[in-house]
Amino acid sequence: MGHPRLAVIGCGYWGKNLVRNFAALGALEAVSDRDGALAARIAAQYHVRPLTVPEILAEPGIGAVVIATPAETHATLVRETLEAGKHVFVEKPLALSVTDAEALVTLAERAGCVLMVGHLMQYHPAFLALKTLCVENGRLGRLQYIYSNRLNLGKIRTEENTLWSFAPHDISMILSLFPGELEQVTTVGHSYLHRTIADVTTTHLTFKSGQAAHIFVSWLNPFKEQRLVVVGDQGMAVFEDTRPWPEKLKLFPHKVEWHNGVPEASKAESIDIPVEPGEPLTLECTHFLDCAATGARPRTDGAEGLRVLRVLDASQRAMEAGKPVRMAPPPAPASFYAHETAIIDEPAEIGPGSRIWHFSHVLKNSQIGSGCNIGQNVVIGPDVTIGDHCKIQNNVSVYPGVTLEDGVFCGPSMVFTNVHNPRAEIERKHEYRPTLVKRGATIGANATIVCGHTLGRYCFVGAGAVVTRDVPDHTIVAGNPARPIGHVCACGVKLPTPSPEGFACPACGSTYRLDGDTVTLVEMQGS
Repeated sequence: MGHPRLAVIGCGYWGKNLVRNFAALGALEAVSDRDGALAARIAAQYHVRPLTVPEILAEPGIGAVVIATPAETHATLVRETLEAGKHVFVEKPLALSVTDAEALVTLAERAGCVLMVGHLMQYHPAFLALKTLCVENGRLGRLQYIYSNRLNLGKIRTEENTLWSFAPHDISMILSLFPGELEQVTTVGHSYLHRTIADVTTTHLTFKSGQAAHIFVSWLNPFKEQRLVVVGDQGMAVFEDTRPWPEKLKLFPHKVEWHNGVPEASKAESIDIPVEPGEPLTLECTHFLDCAATGARPRTDGAEGLRVLRVLDASQRAMEAGKPVRMAPPPAPASFYAHETAIIDEPAEIGPGSRIWHFSHVLKNSQIGSGCNIGQNVVIGPDVTIGDHCKIQNNVSVYPGVTLEDGVFCGPSMVFTNVHNPRAEIERKHEYRPTLVKRGATIGANATIVCGHTLGRYCFVGAGAVVTRDVPDHTIVAGNPARPIGHVCACGVKLPTPSPEGFACPACGSTYRLDGDTVTLVEMQGS
């Protein structure tokens, strides 16, 4: 399968390097930048088209998009690109909020698109060799401690602090080497050039395994240093990216040995670990193209970008609060689907396999069972219980006091009430009357269910009916006020005239009997 044609959005400080690489790989189709003149110059240089973002998203010949714009635009551009059905490579960070990043990861999975985050160091040959040394070969023994320095007198930003600008690369590498659960984050920052933007930060990470790491980043340093030190109980390794290729990765077979209860350092000569030279950005771009062509999961996929973002978010909060932040365990993947415009208040419980569509709102303390379908513009709760496999169509409100058992169907724009005599100026919450809709009941479009009544099992309320009294099991009601007009099988087919001797559904064969004025199921077909 061939690589998709792609467009690069953002041709500035870093984007121009992405343009260069994707052009060299023969994948570049178009470029875009908010500076139209810059986009035109870059396009002419590489003989591609300068397009606007809407033109790129609408172009069927472009199957992937690379985003190298300011961080505050990432969430919106990634969402729009995924909704257009195109693969995405976005520079770090994935988004500025954890909530936005979670939504993007879910959207990518649903759209079947590749979502990759530009954590460049994960593609550096020296880091890959370090991972092999530590993880696959175990030459360092049990890893204990990592520290990283990323220092320079380099590009000083005014839109983000040094933590968000420099630290993502190191966080990504550390989480890759320490895959266990992170317990606590502490960050201290200092601002010298701008009152609120930190120029220097130190971050400490502690893991539940007892492993630890710290990250020191600064753009006010007299020299450039990019160093990652990994300490294990059988040796140590240093990845220093500013060194020549033969010296970028060193193994120090140092150990600490105990003699008569006293620890003593046992030092050894360092060993240069051979690393095949290669431009990390080219390797990263090639990896994205391969994943987009095959559907493989990228090394730095959306989930990896989300893990890094959670640490950045905790670090920022720790720095602002001046105290450590304990990390909450990563949430389990949602077993239900909620459209990005839906609102689900906490606490609320949604069962596996349920779907909640556009502009719907589930209020606190509500429970929705498994396999439910909640249509557009539906309001549920607070304190409402809905059973399994219910279907609630558009524009329905399920108010406090209403309970739906399993398999209930609520047609479009049907209405539940919860008080008999509502007034806008009079509070009557203490007068709510309960409404119970039993298993398998169907309520037609635009029907109204006056509160305080029970709708029986597998009953059928006709469209537009106004229910003012209890509805028996398997009874069809229609009109205003609703009156019985027949009986219905659990399969939804109208039953013949009831007979005291018993009768059967003409469709499924389930049998019923007449008990006074009530129709009762005797045997459901297949039971």
